[in-house]
Parts: sequence; structure tokens; C-alpha cells
Amino acid sequence: MSSVRFALNHMCAPSMTLESFFAAAKELGIDSVEIRNDLTGNAILDGTPAKAVRELAERQGLTIISINALQRFNEWNDERAREAAELIDYARDCGAKALVLVPVNDGSGREPDARRANLRKALSALKPMLEAAGIIGLVEPLGFEICSLRLKSEAADAIEELGAKSTFRLVHDTFHHHLAGEAATFPQLTGLVHISGVSDPDVSVADMRDPHRVLVDAEDRLDNAGQLRALLSAGYAGPASFEPFAPTVHALKEPVGALKESMAYITGQL
Repeated sequence: MSSVRFALNHMCAPSMTLESFFAAAKELGIDSVEIRNDLTGNAILDGTPAKAVRELAERQGLTIISINALQRFNEWNDERAREAAELIDYARDCGAKALVLVPVNDGSGREPDARRANLRKALSALKPMLEAAGIIGLVEPLGFEICSLRLKSEAADAIEELGAKSTFRLVHDTFHHHLAGEAATFPQLTGLVHISGVSDPDVSVADMRDPHRVLVDAEDRLDNAGQLRALLSAGYAGPASFEPFAPTVHALKEPVGALKESMAYITGQL
């Protein structure tokens, strides 16, 4: 079994500037990072040119594994096409390897036929755009009951059907995998793993939401260690990127120390 390669998503410490965030990764001995387009005053939203982001990453010896994310990707229309083009260009110019694709998550587009048709339409449109830029599309099913793409198996089928395995990969998010209740893991098709834990003993699985997502510790209810062990032993060799959304994590004065503890805990479990 290969050992786990950790990465950092900017959601670990969203109040940090990009420069501080990159420095924190370096301090943790991590060489892979994910930047986001949903953090106010940061990276993409504040108008930082892609070239500046690329130079910052190169200076720290970091690989930008993804931009997170094109939202509502499976609701394909002119607006989405424009957003996708901008993000793909930015990814290419900042040196990012991939663009995370997040499905509609508001209860719409869930009927089986519409769901499948929407997914194929979006992937078909994205495929030539991503290929022209040399960027991978990372499809991230969300385990919430209201989501229009809950299961990795549905995404895997569509990718297979479109003959698009060289363009698309799956994101295995340990939180969403647990919520979706899907057994299959698709290690060969997985391009990125997102890790976060839920330690609150009182919340039911159906009620788990992003604010419950903390750094993985001994109280973890999602079995991150088991999920990672299964993926690694099945041949997954990509990064496992910390993506906690809990305000308690975002408020930490010493995020580096907390991440170090979580890394040590996970490594010990594996």
C-alpha cells in the first residue's frame, strides 16, 4: 500500500492570504495545494492575475492541483459555458492541473432521466474545452439527498460512455462518500481525495452539513482512515486534500499545528 500524500485546500484556512497559505503548506512538508474561486479577498475573486499565482506557487515549490470549483456544472447554459471558459483559462495560466466540477445542489434536476441527460450534456461540452487547455475535470458528486449528482457510479458511467477517461476523474470526498452511502470507490478513476471529519456525536448522517466538517481526529464518524486505506490498497496514489468547512477550524489561531496533529493521526491509523 502506498503511503498517503497530503494536500491542502485553501478552505483549511480561508482567512489566510494566498502567500501565507502556500507558506503554511511548505511548513507542513506538503507540496500540493488547491486554490478556490469562492473566497472573498483571495486569489481569483480579488482579481490576482493567474501569472502572479503561478509565480507564488513556483517560489514555494508547490503544485496547484486544482481550482475549486465550477459550481452547478451540470446545469449547462451560456452563463456556465462562460464561467467554465474563464476558470479553465485561469487554471491553465496559473499552472493548476485540474478544475473541480460541483453539481447543482438545490433539489432541482434530480429526476433520473434529466439527471443523466444534464450530466452528459455538461461533460460533452466541457471535454473539448478542458482538452484544449490540458486541464483535467474533477467531477465531485455530493452526498446530500437534494443533490443532482450523488453517486460516483453515475459519474463513472457517463465518463466511460463518453470515452472521456483521459479528460475526467472523480473526486472521492470522504464526507460525501459517507453521506451518499455508496459502497463502490472507483480508485482507478479517482483523481483527488478530499478529507474532512465529523466529530459531533449528536448530528444524524442525514443532517450532516458543511459546517460539521472538521479536521480528522480520533472522534471521526466518517471512517476517513478506512476509506483512505481502501483507496490506497486498491492503487490510488494521488493526493488527499484537507477540506474542512467548520467555522471552528476556520477560527483556529494555529491552523498549522492543528493540521500537523490531524496528519499524524491519519498516518498513524494507516
